[in-house]
Amino acid sequence: MSKEKAKPFVKWAGGKRGLIDTYEERGFFPFNFKRYFEPMVGGGALFFHIAQKYKPDQCILSDVNADLIDVYRVIKINCEELIEELTDLKIEYKSLGDEDQEEFYYERRDEFNEKKLRDKDYPVRKAALFIFLNKTCYNGLYRVNSKGEFNVPYGRYKNPGIFYPENLRNISELLKNVELYQMDFGELLFNAKEVEEEDFIYFDPPYIPLSETADFTSYSEGGFDHEEQIRLADTLDKLVKNGCYVMESNSGSAVTKKIYEDYERLDVYSVQADRFISCKGDDRGKVEEVVIIGGYQPEPEQKTLPIQE
Repeated sequence: MSKEKAKPFVKWAGGKRGLIDTYEERGFFPFNFKRYFEPMVGGGALFFHIAQKYKPDQCILSDVNADLIDVYRVIKINCEELIEELTDLKIEYKSLGDEDQEEFYYERRDEFNEKKLRDKDYPVRKAALFIFLNKTCYNGLYRVNSKGEFNVPYGRYKNPGIFYPENLRNISELLKNVELYQMDFGELLFNAKEVEEEDFIYFDPPYIPLSETADFTSYSEGGFDHEEQIRLADTLDKLVKNGCYVMESNSGSAVTKKIYEDYERLDVYSVQADRFISCKGDDRGKVEEVVIIGGYQPEPEQKTLPIQE
């Protein structure tokens, strides 16, 4: 029996696990490519799929969220220590009543935000707290205030799984030859690494709001505004000009489509995604999203590669 595949270890707003089958059916992934870049990795659903199915020559991951990248690094290097810390957190949390669990959550949130945990002397504890908070906070959100402090309220889940040791071990094995960076997408692709022809770069930015009154989520200190979306579009166009394969997911808003209509090297495809359509967790509906592709043509009829064991 084959080993269980590595899966995302955190819940992440806008995660792509539910869309991967659609992307495959539509032929959105290039059939042959050399290296795989994901400069906005987030929860990494596409990375886990691409790395294990297509087995690129190399994977390079990055994100502006320093806390998140630190967790990836800890899983890669100190997985067993992380499992020990998470086990202790999980046992203590599960032993408490509902009110005490909520108090425990806010105590751990305060601990996570303490300055000493931002030092390099506490990476494993901080990574364990990050995962614990992600699995017990409201909707698995990651949001920071103007001081850079994580401020998502308690989620009130009945029995959160929090973590699975074997999955973390599988992820650690998968990350062994993966390069991890904490930096802006432009800095990664044009300074830290030199992209080459037939590299595949996937972008999953904070989505452009569907309505004019909506706002971008405070995912990291500094945010990702309209000017950043324009810079991203220019980056995709430049990469295609350099012979790379690019793919981006974004909202199906009129603003998104307007941005990309003048880029001759980029094509926009519509998909339907299951997303929350109100603040109530059980209120879901189909929402239009777009996939922007450049450097290759989707091939829905191509014979997809088999899952490699």
